[in-house]
Amino acid sequence: MQTTSPQMKNESNKAQVRQRIALTAIISGAALLSGCATTTGPANPADPWESFNRSMYSFNDGLDTAVFKPVATAYQTVTPRVARQGVTNFFDNLGDAWSFVNNALQGQGEGAYNSIVRFTVNTTLGIGGLFDIASEAGIQRKKQDFGQTLGRWGVPTGPYVVLPFWGPSTVRDTAGMVVDGYGYPASHVDDVRWRNSLYGLRVVNTRANYLKAGDTLDAVALDKYSLMRDVYLRSRIGGAASGGDGKLENYDDDEAGKLPSPGIGRFPGLGK
Repeated sequence: MQTTSPQMKNESNKAQVRQRIALTAIISGAALLSGCATTTGPANPADPWESFNRSMYSFNDGLDTAVFKPVATAYQTVTPRVARQGVTNFFDNLGDAWSFVNNALQGQGEGAYNSIVRFTVNTTLGIGGLFDIASEAGIQRKKQDFGQTLGRWGVPTGPYVVLPFWGPSTVRDTAGMVVDGYGYPASHVDDVRWRNSLYGLRVVNTRANYLKAGDTLDAVALDKYSLMRDVYLRSRIGGAASGGDGKLENYDDDEAGKLPSPGIGRFPGLGK
């Protein structure tokens, strides 16, 4: 069994500390700006449908409180952390296959190479992706989806929109999700019950990874809706422009987490 050296663990811990500091700064700064904009500033020009979006945010938030959060809490309680990490690795590995396609479409040679090597190594040596051997070997993940590919091709972002069930998006990202739905490997599982079970597990596991983040959001946000919108737009627009992954770091449940977005997020293909 492959083990991680003390030096690699030390570097990983240092990276996590840096990530937590950066995340705290991003959240705090965005919260301050969001609070100011909400109380004194004009409407955000990127959010012309704010009234509708706030209604959808409230709907998603209520649904999350009533359904997704309790289910995720129960799942986290009964599922060992090592098993949850294996589930996370498995779905991230499937995502690497689709990231390869999008990196290639964007002309990102390094990203495409990293993605296909990661997928190959983790699928074989990592037992179907349950273990992230590639990261231990220093091969960085370059997440990309078709919404970001459209951004690299010059397609405008379009207005911000909160989708029922799905959560934060933009017009461009919503169009990209349609293609993502066909490109994501799990979408091609023929048996509907197995396919939907995979998506259901992904939703619950991802929401479990967000549980700790709720306290951070509640503590710093004067207006949670504005904070979610501003962080989402900065991460997505910045990622599409720079070729980065456009997403905040994925922290586990014992660390400062990603911002939880009411709604199940970018899980294309559910129920098809």
